[in-house]
Amino acid sequence: MTGKGMFAADVSFPRQLHMRIVRSPFAHGLIRSIDTQTASALPGVVAIWTGDDVADIPPIDFRLTRIEGLESYRQHVLAQNRVRYVGEPVAAVFATDAYVAEDAADLVDLEIEELPVTLDASDAPTEFEPGRLTEPAVIRKGYGDVDGAFGAAHAVVELDLSIGRHSGVPMETRGAIGRYDAARDILEMYGAAKVPHWNRDQLARMLGRDRTAMHLHEGHVGGGFGIRGELYPEDVLVCAAALRLGRPVKWIEDRREHLIAANHSRQQCHHVRAAIDVEGRILGIENEFFHDQGAYVRTHAATVPDLAAAMLLGPYRIPNYRAVGHIRLTNKTPAGTYRAPGRFESTFVRERLMDAIAARAGITPVEARRRNLIASAEMPYKRPIDTLGTEVVLDSGEYAGLLDKALKRIGWTTLQDELKSRRAKGELVGAGLGIFVEKSGLGPFDNVKITVDPGGAVEIVTGAASVGQGVETVIAQICADTLGVDFDRIRVIHGQTDRIDEGLGAFASRVTVMTGEATRLGALKVRQKATEMAAELLQCTVDELGIVNGEIRKTAKASGPSISLAEIARHLLPTSKTRGSREPGLTGEGWFFSNHMNYPYGVHVAVVSLDRETGHVAVERYLVAYDIGRAVNPMLVEGQIAGGFAQGLGGTLFEEFTYDERGEPMNVTFADYLMPTAREVPALDVLICEDAPSPLNPLGLKGAGEGGTNAVGAAIASAIDDALGVPGAVTQLPVTPQRMRDILDRVLPEKR
Repeated sequence: MTGKGMFAADVSFPRQLHMRIVRSPFAHGLIRSIDTQTASALPGVVAIWTGDDVADIPPIDFRLTRIEGLESYRQHVLAQNRVRYVGEPVAAVFATDAYVAEDAADLVDLEIEELPVTLDASDAPTEFEPGRLTEPAVIRKGYGDVDGAFGAAHAVVELDLSIGRHSGVPMETRGAIGRYDAARDILEMYGAAKVPHWNRDQLARMLGRDRTAMHLHEGHVGGGFGIRGELYPEDVLVCAAALRLGRPVKWIEDRREHLIAANHSRQQCHHVRAAIDVEGRILGIENEFFHDQGAYVRTHAATVPDLAAAMLLGPYRIPNYRAVGHIRLTNKTPAGTYRAPGRFESTFVRERLMDAIAARAGITPVEARRRNLIASAEMPYKRPIDTLGTEVVLDSGEYAGLLDKALKRIGWTTLQDELKSRRAKGELVGAGLGIFVEKSGLGPFDNVKITVDPGGAVEIVTGAASVGQGVETVIAQICADTLGVDFDRIRVIHGQTDRIDEGLGAFASRVTVMTGEATRLGALKVRQKATEMAAELLQCTVDELGIVNGEIRKTAKASGPSISLAEIARHLLPTSKTRGSREPGLTGEGWFFSNHMNYPYGVHVAVVSLDRETGHVAVERYLVAYDIGRAVNPMLVEGQIAGGFAQGLGGTLFEEFTYDERGEPMNVTFADYLMPTAREVPALDVLICEDAPSPLNPLGLKGAGEGGTNAVGAAIASAIDDALGVPGAVTQLPVTPQRMRDILDRVLPEKR
């Protein structure tokens, strides 16, 4: 900890105003009037906007997975005539002081006619507005003869499962500062994260500006997790206000706002069934699910249900498949992505199904999985479905091999004996597992610009973003290895839209794969240019030269003439007489394009014990085995997995947004929204493997951002079943103490 970080709250400008949002206290209602007269009279208040003041600003558009039918369900930056969830922005107050802005917001008088609410996505659709229902779209994916598979089945296993609503809760809440530089006609936003370039383009479009007149600046970010950095109403409002009021405008979200206004995620209900043969091999799967999207469709559009439908198949050979996903609007906070979106949910469903198949076939859960795993000889394995605009082709994998390694690492056989002995003494203890396939490296492109200055320092400018995952370290490592320079001489610039014109940011576990390969390609160009110049100066051929620690020398000689990259950079200055006809500057630009994602995979194993009286689930041991293709920085990979595990644990046992019958959120502080602390998170064993490098990039890279989260719900649910000795006992996440007590009452009443 150096205290040198610069987060959004640390950014301030002279004469800045502070924005406070007036939010709807009702889950659904018609706005009859908004009285701002008293609030406007408060000294220090500069302006108060309502929906009428920003009616010319279009609703926020989709960034990913746009499908037909969703456009009419986008959110305006301030409510237009109707509110649809508690916390929806209704008015914006701009004042000279943050406290004055908050006081003025309290004085804004809202008259809202309350309307009936829709809170259950599995209920029949209601009217969203005249002519539109609360089911804007249905996702359908599938292949093969599903009906034929069920007709020929030895047995059918079916389950009803649900995943609770929760989300990312970064240490740093959201924040944005808009500033308009009239002299240059540049509108800036500070506090950008995750996807600055896309947000730049959208802000420019919404505010009627050229994108070259819009600059976004990313600072340090206190956690991303899918939720930070998407374009929200508040981001648009500070920019619009800076432009119209002619003063910088700052907004920092408080924790209550974060819990009711930033994206929620996960909530789905599934009815899934599998057709199996007599040996427990899967003949087909059919899955119908209801995705609770909340009040509006935000930037992620159909990303989460689309991924849930596409990734439910995991590492298994499924000859026939049909998925129907209903996207349903409710009067809750709008939903978006959260770490491993659609996979935490679908892995829980699939692995619950695998345990049920094991029970039905009379085999162990491990054996049920072994019989259905795709073999490494079948790679690449193409599935006739798509997601995120790409075909699903599992690029490489040693699934059975990783399962073996995981079971060996945890000591599965010995563990079973130990658990049996403890259960004989009356303890409720068990072990379970979950296997999953992740996805990473989403394209279609990434690029970097690399420059060696005359002092020998290397600067990499990238359109990737850093949300605390170690982007700077990984990119510098790849450049250092490729270019042959000291890691400490490299500076990585990211998240600055005025430094590089294109960029796709950081999401979908893409940065190491896409930006990493672009960096390697850019560094190769710099290396080639440097060695060509050096060959001329040293009177040799390029093939005779290598670069070590920033010095170019003949590889066949340990000593002899050499020349540094700094000297080469000076020879390539525009005024240099030795440059010849070469372009000035020791620079290179790397572009990497990819039309396919790659697919890392993993195995989670959990050991839990249950408290009969309190319903507490204690996680005694936890292993994550993960094949990443190639680990650029194993310590960072392990950190990603550990952090993801803690968040998965939260969604499995603790975290849930609940609402009362009027749609009032019940979890608006940390006293109500229960998150795991260091006490609840056990020591984690991480096994990183590199058995299946990706053939889709020369370094063999795959992503690591979401593998720690993916199968936590699945593995712990399986372990609880094992502790109870009742397959299928867990059907709902999170397994809160109250739910665990209900399960104990239901399945083991004699032991309560």
